[in-house]
Amino acid sequence: MLNFTPKELQERKSGGMINPAKTCQPIGAMYAALGIHRCLPHSHGSQGCCSYHRMHLTRHFRDPVMASTSSFTEGASVFGGGANLKTSIKNVFAIYDPDIMAIHTTCLTETIGDDIPAYLGTAEIPEGKIVIHCNTPSYVGSHITGFSNMTKGMVTYLSEASTETKKEQVNLIPGFVNPGDMREIKRLVKVMGINFIMFPDTSGVVDSPMTGKFEMYPKGGTTIGELKDTGNSRLTLALGSFASTDASLALERKCKVPAKIMKTPIGVKATDEFLMALRNGFVKEIPYELEEERGQLVDIMTDTHYHFHGKKVAVFGDPDIVIGLTEFVLSLGMIPVHVLTGTPGNAFEKELRAMLLEAGIKGNVKASGDLFEFHQWIKNETVDLIIGNTYGKYIARAEDIPLVRVGFPILDRSVHSYMPIVGYKGAMRLIEMISGALLDKQDRDAADEDFELVM
Repeated sequence: MLNFTPKELQERKSGGMINPAKTCQPIGAMYAALGIHRCLPHSHGSQGCCSYHRMHLTRHFRDPVMASTSSFTEGASVFGGGANLKTSIKNVFAIYDPDIMAIHTTCLTETIGDDIPAYLGTAEIPEGKIVIHCNTPSYVGSHITGFSNMTKGMVTYLSEASTETKKEQVNLIPGFVNPGDMREIKRLVKVMGINFIMFPDTSGVVDSPMTGKFEMYPKGGTTIGELKDTGNSRLTLALGSFASTDASLALERKCKVPAKIMKTPIGVKATDEFLMALRNGFVKEIPYELEEERGQLVDIMTDTHYHFHGKKVAVFGDPDIVIGLTEFVLSLGMIPVHVLTGTPGNAFEKELRAMLLEAGIKGNVKASGDLFEFHQWIKNETVDLIIGNTYGKYIARAEDIPLVRVGFPILDRSVHSYMPIVGYKGAMRLIEMISGALLDKQDRDAADEDFELVM
């Protein structure tokens, strides 16, 4: 692969993207919809779109992902998909009997201009059943945008302020994270002794146990009753500004529930901020159990600091995860010289540049970037470690750099979705993964040197 100057890279970028570090909006919307109990996500578009999104999620979570589609043909593409959608709604409730359908759109339906609310107004929706929707044009944003739009749709359609005084409970919007992360966030709040509603919540849905019996709708997910009750909560914590802000602000406008937008709680600092927001919002003391976990993490960071100090790292992936990871590796004494996300947003670059400036680091930062450019950065200034999803393995293999797989999608490894990277426990796991990758590389290099000496 050739090396390009920054000017040549900019000229190349004007012609399009190569290996974008993102995927399309509907995948995020489908994943968010899976976080509603007894919900069937519905892809309003061609069958191929739905199949791809289901496949990608299934490969990442190693759990069957269910969704329906409007199955457009040429006729629907020309004359509109209203008839297809109405027939789909009728068939889905008759055959699969979900409590709720969550409709998201695709490129095709957005391009031809299908009016989903108008179609729903004349659709035959059985009594007691619910249909919600969001618009997710694939040529705008990323899967994180789609997750955000569907989560906001839950608020728009379902949240209600039915009590005069707010309940002593907190809404948790976890962002696009694995079910293992959602379980860990809920555990932290339970230990604090605070009532909560997490939405969406894919724990118990895409990490369901093997029982020997197929369950179309596993036991997990946020119930419709809980989603309605979010309007009665005292506070909303939006964990991850890109994936969770829109829903939290919509809930604040609609039901007067104050919103606090925070980082995804990755590492010591972000987890501290999360717990302090709970402590201050509900006048609760931090239990010793969590203080002990924090102390263990700090002890581990102290014991292993020589593994990380001064090591250069390149981080890519979803913006909320990348922001949290970058802050964490800085706390380990590492130097993040290349940081990239495929999701558009000037706020990402602004926050990361400020973070690096404070640490006295001059590095490359980019939103709406691609892995071709990320690879060029690494070729121009090599690193000791890459942190990102499965697609980083091609760069890692080409440059002989260890890769720590974090984020979405991870298609060539398993179990990752069960294990958290958030909270103090998640930070301990990240340290183990990073340390192991760096030491494995050192061991391989040392073995190669010994072999050369023998020869």
